[in-house]
Amino acid sequence: MQEAHVRRQHRWTRGIVAAALAVALGPALGTPANAEAAPHPDPAGPRPSATAKGPVGWDTYRELDRLPGLTTGVQTKQFSSFDRAGGNDHDGFDGRHSCLRESAAGCVIAEHRGAGEVGALWFTRDEGDVTRTGNLTVELDGRKVVDAPLQDVVDGKLGAPFVRPLVGNADDSSGGVYVEVPMPYRESMRITTEHNPLFHHVSHRTFADADGVETFDPDDPAEDVVRTLRKAGTADPKEPLPGAGTTKAELKLAPGETQTLARTDRPGLLSALKMRLPAAEHVAPRTESDEGRAFGEGGSSEFTVAVDPANEGVRLTRRLDPSIADQVAAIHVDGEKVAEWPASEPGGGGVWGEQSVDLPASATAGKSRITVRNAFVSSSLDYNEFTYWADSLVGGEARRTDTVDVGDTADEAAHAYTITGQAWEGERTFAHPLDEDELADVRAARKLLEGLRLRISFDGERTVDSPLGEFFGSGQAMNDVRSLMYGIDAESSTLSAWWPMPFAERATVELHNGTDTAITAGDAEVTAAPSGAHARAVRTGAQGHFRTDSHAGPTEDGRSWTFLKASGQGKFAGVTHSMEGPATRFFLEGDERVYVDGSRTPQIHGTGSEDFYQAGWYFNRETFSVPWHGNPTHLGGATGCGAGKDCTGAFRLMLHDAVPFSSSIDFGIEHGPTNDVAADYSSTAYWYGRSEPAGHRTDTLTLGDPDSERAHDYTSDDPGPVTGLDSRFEGDLHNAPALTADTRATRAPVSFTLATDPGNRGVELRRLSDQREPGQQVKVSVDGVQLPDWQQPLANSERRWLEDVHQIPAGVSAGKRAITVTLTPVEGAPAWSAASYQAHSLR
Repeated sequence: MQEAHVRRQHRWTRGIVAAALAVALGPALGTPANAEAAPHPDPAGPRPSATAKGPVGWDTYRELDRLPGLTTGVQTKQFSSFDRAGGNDHDGFDGRHSCLRESAAGCVIAEHRGAGEVGALWFTRDEGDVTRTGNLTVELDGRKVVDAPLQDVVDGKLGAPFVRPLVGNADDSSGGVYVEVPMPYRESMRITTEHNPLFHHVSHRTFADADGVETFDPDDPAEDVVRTLRKAGTADPKEPLPGAGTTKAELKLAPGETQTLARTDRPGLLSALKMRLPAAEHVAPRTESDEGRAFGEGGSSEFTVAVDPANEGVRLTRRLDPSIADQVAAIHVDGEKVAEWPASEPGGGGVWGEQSVDLPASATAGKSRITVRNAFVSSSLDYNEFTYWADSLVGGEARRTDTVDVGDTADEAAHAYTITGQAWEGERTFAHPLDEDELADVRAARKLLEGLRLRISFDGERTVDSPLGEFFGSGQAMNDVRSLMYGIDAESSTLSAWWPMPFAERATVELHNGTDTAITAGDAEVTAAPSGAHARAVRTGAQGHFRTDSHAGPTEDGRSWTFLKASGQGKFAGVTHSMEGPATRFFLEGDERVYVDGSRTPQIHGTGSEDFYQAGWYFNRETFSVPWHGNPTHLGGATGCGAGKDCTGAFRLMLHDAVPFSSSIDFGIEHGPTNDVAADYSSTAYWYGRSEPAGHRTDTLTLGDPDSERAHDYTSDDPGPVTGLDSRFEGDLHNAPALTADTRATRAPVSFTLATDPGNRGVELRRLSDQREPGQQVKVSVDGVQLPDWQQPLANSERRWLEDVHQIPAGVSAGKRAITVTLTPVEGAPAWSAASYQAHSLR
């Protein structure tokens, strides 16, 4: 009862604040502006450490107008099952990198000491069935807030708040399962699975302190958040701002022209964009789901089919997944080889393939039933089969006499179906080919979605210049998108976005026609609200301008595709990604990696492209869309992509797990296992930022250097011997940095002093170390103040260099020109390794 009362009191207080803010936000557009509206309580002026984090937990979704806030003392990181050697073969297939360590409860996949918040959890295995992973346990501040079978969790069986769309299974998320419930904690976090989960990632935020953080309450159903999320893609998820006004414009653009859709010089916030583009039509191919099997080298399948005894031969047709190239099998009838299935041509694009072979009358005539055996000859992977049809040829006409539904137990039994050397079984949902008129409509829509560009300028700087379709979530076709911050209603060709876009003085929204087609129909709406609070937040640097980074072109062999490479202070909030590559979809093997503030170790290192989009197995349930991620587009040569090509469009929002940076970010994704599959990519990254950095290095202690150790008062009863290390950092297989440097490893306390900026709002203590030994951990004291332990559960015996960070809160470091750090290794932990320590002062 007391806990419930506290929650009600918290919401009541937040309502009072919201009411006060509503009064402060100013009059409607088109009326005289209030010269100085009252400031927003968070973004205006100096920010205490509690609000420097921005919204935490459910408030991320209740206060989406604060999304532009630039945080301090926050980092976003990820635990995952990525191949520690930088390759692809061990991203989770054999589970060797899936557990940080084994405990009595099972496989520990994530843990942290200090304050933070669990963001997105994603898993896959067994085509998306995670039953064999067993229990999922989430412990926060020593309390189990989740302790249930993972499959039950993602099926929504736990009840609120673990309900759709906050959780989703493989049917919801096309081969992957996810949990998007934000779960804050004040002191510690540990996530364990009963059995090795194989593929997984866990994104989480870490905070410099616990101010303003309440431990996640699993008994809070967050019904208001669930209601908002269930309307994703159809309505503005933000609270309405007083005084908001909408500018409407009819679309009329000749090729090469630019049309101004809206302009305002009332400082405040752009809050919504809406566009209707009837010339870009939605075409929905007919899809069909079918169960099937596959056998590999040395394998075969056998079944019987009914035929007409009067046949002059039998035409045997099979349905297949054509993304597997060069499938050839020998066909035997009643024990005699009579033909071969021709080598399958790559189809892909989520389109069913069909092949037919005429069996000679010498093997079929006069019989009412024949036994067919298909024996493996060759394939790029395996020979797959879903349905067989037998047509008896009588009098020059083909007459259907039997159908074998592979994968259907009863039908298999009725046809005496058997298989040897089985390599796969499961279900695929693919489309059927479009006709020529439909293909023309798809290609016309794609040309407009790629060639029309949305351009937005804030305070005299163009920060958005993006392909229209990609900005709204689908760059290759007019398909439905249901994300939280943007959406497409394909049936009406209506595109909407609800990013909060603050500005200090003025804003302009334009549409440029880069196609050879005139736009003669359609309309646009731009909604803005005056807000002195948001304007001041932009001026003071508390909020960043909304920005996109869009580019397109061929991938480069050996180099990752860049989503965003920027300097200054900012926050990465999501991406829409359009891919066109080989029909095999092998380009989807590429991992995402994120490097922040010059670190040579990626803070985020994924396991595959569809995994980043929180699906699995090359999106094996086909297209889908949920509030945070989706695969709205999948085209093949028969449905609108190039011949022999696959077109895949995906998006991912990172809101409660947005990636902040104080000086720089480099966010990219591989194309293929090791950047070795040629493709044509296009992407639009969404972020908030400003050009000025919010952090700088103020000192470096180099271990093993007597002068540096002496200058920084480095002391220890047993600092450990100076040992050279020649190794690489984690990341790219071919381009990860190599380094030769000296290290020390000790089990004794060490102490040292580092210079800091007295105007700092916190300090990041950055360590360069040897991560060969897992589980390194020290107690941390700064100027006599005890902070959370510095715990590093990661390990890599092949790429041993690691750069990691311990966050020192402003309450300990502000106003000081130097800090003294004491690190005391925890009993039972491996020796604490370091090659250097750096102080980065945050402003």
